[in-house]
Parts: sequence; structure tokens; C-alpha cells
Amino acid sequence: MQLEQLMEVIEIVDFQGDHDLEIANIYYDSRAIKPGAMFVALKGHTQDGHHFIEDAISKGASVVVSELPPGPGGFRNKNGAMIQVRDSREALSRLAVRFFDSPFKKMNLIGITGTNGKTTTAYLLESILVVAGRKPGVLGTINYRFPGHVREAPVTTPECLDLMRILREMADNAVSDVVMEVSSHSLDQGRVRGCPFCVAILTNISRDHLDYHRSMEAYFEAKTLLFKSLTSDGLRRRVRAVINADDPRGRELIKLTEARVIAYGMGKECDVRAEEVKVSRAGLTARLITPEGEMEIGSALIGEFDIYNIMAAAAGALALGIDLKSICFGLRQPKGVPGRLEQVRNKRGLALVVDYAHTPDALLKALGAVRLLTEGRLLTVFGCGGDRDKGKRKAMGRVAGLESDMVFITSDNPRTEDPGTIASQIEEGVIESGLKDYILDLDRENAIQRAVNMARNGDLVLIAGKGHETYQITGKEKKAFDDRVVAARAAG
Repeated sequence: MQLEQLMEVIEIVDFQGDHDLEIANIYYDSRAIKPGAMFVALKGHTQDGHHFIEDAISKGASVVVSELPPGPGGFRNKNGAMIQVRDSREALSRLAVRFFDSPFKKMNLIGITGTNGKTTTAYLLESILVVAGRKPGVLGTINYRFPGHVREAPVTTPECLDLMRILREMADNAVSDVVMEVSSHSLDQGRVRGCPFCVAILTNISRDHLDYHRSMEAYFEAKTLLFKSLTSDGLRRRVRAVINADDPRGRELIKLTEARVIAYGMGKECDVRAEEVKVSRAGLTARLITPEGEMEIGSALIGEFDIYNIMAAAAGALALGIDLKSICFGLRQPKGVPGRLEQVRNKRGLALVVDYAHTPDALLKALGAVRLLTEGRLLTVFGCGGDRDKGKRKAMGRVAGLESDMVFITSDNPRTEDPGTIASQIEEGVIESGLKDYILDLDRENAIQRAVNMARNGDLVLIAGKGHETYQITGKEKKAFDDRVVAARAAG
């Protein structure tokens, strides 16, 4: 693509160099630069791309876009051009949309945000779309996928350039709808800026990521950005906000968005609500009441809280104009969601459940859900991630202590923090809960083995925190580790 075509979409403060250049690709990582590419320098949370401008130029970047002035006192690019902008992130977003030719033009973009439930809601909505004869793609915590293609997800929501590249690939493969988990980080950093969402879904809001956002107000404000972006842009006629009206922050959000709201919850005032909810280890059944009629639904999901994910997916499908029959059949299809109250089959027939719960609220809900399915004792194995929100560790320990019969405090992904320090902070909460029956074992595999060894018929072992993850990060090392595999082996 010609540089002049790209320059049309960004606000330029200063320019130096040659306008008549062909841009082969765009990068924000100097390590990936190839001759003829454009490098956009971004200020990140831990690193600043402006420090790598000279590296990008040395590797042949023909154009550099940055917030620094070109010319005397600034950088010079012997390969071609330097462009100064006020906001590199906004510029990258606009450049990406133009470079990949607005890949979303013929697709519906559905954004799902919230502290917990995004992944499950995305799986359910994807299933409904398939039953309805659509061709969906999904971008989320577990992976990025569309029919015939699956790739690992390094982050929940990709950087805007990577996002547009993936959307272009999806568009070229005739994907009709993209279900996207939208993290608070991505909203705050403008990664989805320029994406014309036609449906935005809020699952719930509770404490998480305060190491980044610093306060619940800032965290909530980041979440609201998805809903504030719901305005008609000429591409979409149906623009809907699907919001959990039982969540206090959800009720606030209903007042903030300009989009038409589809509220879901248990209250009779909700557009989509559930009645006669029944849960067992075989799954969940309920009656859903919607503006289009009522339906009896069934799901393999075993969490009582999953009724909210089911309502969110059903409401999202209604916002897309999908019929009740497709919604009903779509909800029945998934046999479960990886690492979300996932039951682990084992030779001893023990009740072993793996869940991704890594916040106080998620752990509380997971424990409440499995308690309903437990005849005997509830044994909980969990830890907290290192280099993440330290304030939630004691709270999670307290929750585990109050809701479990026995707790095994262990390591999660300690990263560069001392595992013992993390465990001690969790232990404070367990002690505060009054639970005396707990064990501290920093070796996660050993902790799981001990819990399984102590479990009897009728007991249930919940292994929380890592869910679908197939690795453990200690220091800078990432080694293979899967709670499900370890648990099954321990019971072998």
C-alpha cells in the first residue's frame, strides 16, 4: 500500500522524508521489522517503543511513526520517512484499519466484557451461531479460532494491528460474526478502537486487575468504553447493549450507554430472565423468558452461576436476530468449556473439578457451585498469580477458608515473585476465616496429589486458578503443566 494512502487517515504533527513509498507491512515490535515496513512506536505499560526506533531503522524500516519530532534533535530515517503524531496508539489503530481494508465491513462484531464469564458466554454464543447457520470466529482467553483454524491466544484481546490482521483473515474466509472477549486492558489501551461493535455484552464486574487500573472506579471506567463506543456508524442498523441488570455496576452502565439495552437477570423487569433453574453434576435446566417467547433450555454446564452466562449468550443472540429454536439447540451443544468447572474423569471415580477462578468473586461462585454438588467434604487447591494484583490474595484465602472443608495453598504462576510470599498472603486470609484444616505446599503437583489422596467417595476436589492453561510460569521459565492431566494422574 502507498504511504500517502495511509497518511490520509492519521493526524500528522510533522513529517520528514519521502511521500512516494510502498509499505509492505506495519509493525509495532522492532524485532519483527523487515525492509520496506512501517514501524509504529508505542508507549507500553512496561516498555516504550520509542526506545527501539534506531533498532527499527537499522533493520530497514522505511517509515517510522512516533510521538517524537523528526529532524534536528530527533530521529532521522535514512531509509525513507519519519512521521510525528500526537497519539501513536490512535494512529496505529487508524493505520491498521486502512492497511487491512476495514475487514469488519461484512461481519458482525460482538464484544463481551466483564470480570468473569466472558469465555463461557463466548463459547455458548459461538454454538448458537453455528446452529443458526452462521460462520462464527472467536477471539478470547483460550484461543483465537474460526472454522478450520485455531491458534494460541497470547493475550485475551490482541493489539489493534494484530486484531485487524486476524479479522482480515477471518473476512477472507467468509466469517459472518466475530465473538470477541474484550479485556479491560485492551479497552484502556485502545486496542479495539475503530472496531464497530454491533453488540456489547457485560457479564459482571468485581475486583480484578487493580495492579494495572489502581482503583475499581478506573477499572469500571475502562469497561464502560466498550458501551460508549456503541453508536451507529452507517455500517450497522442493529446496535445493542446486553447488560446484567442484577450486577450493581451493570445497573449503572444501563444509564450510561446510548445504545438500546437488552437487560438480563432474575428480576421480572429484565428483558431476558430465568426461572425454575435446576443444577446437578449432569448439567443445568431452566425456563428462559424473552421478548420473543419462552423456552425450556438445557446445558451441560454445572455451575449455578452459569445461568447468567446462558442468559447473556441468549440475549446476545436475540440482539443478532437469531430465532429461539436456534438459541435453544445452541445452548445444548457445548459439552463444557475448557477449564471452567471442568470435571476430570479418573479411574477412581472421584469428583475432581478444575476451574479458572482467579478472583475472589469467581472463587466464591465456583465454590458455591460445587458445594451444591458435594455430598461429603469440599477440598480446595489454589494459589494466586505473581506480578499481579496483590490485594486479592488475602481475600481469596478468606473465601476459600469460609467455603471449603480443607484448603491446600500452593503456587499458581508465581512469575518473578517469591512463591512463599504469595502463599503467606493467601494464608492470612485462610487464618482470618477461622479454618484450621489447611496445608501449605508450594509444589502445585504435589499439592494436587495430596488433595486427591485425602479425598474419599462423596468428597469433591476443586483445583482453582489455572483452568485451561497448559503451562506454569516460575521466574522467566514457562514449563508444561496442566491441572487436568495432573489431577487425573494423581487419581490413577
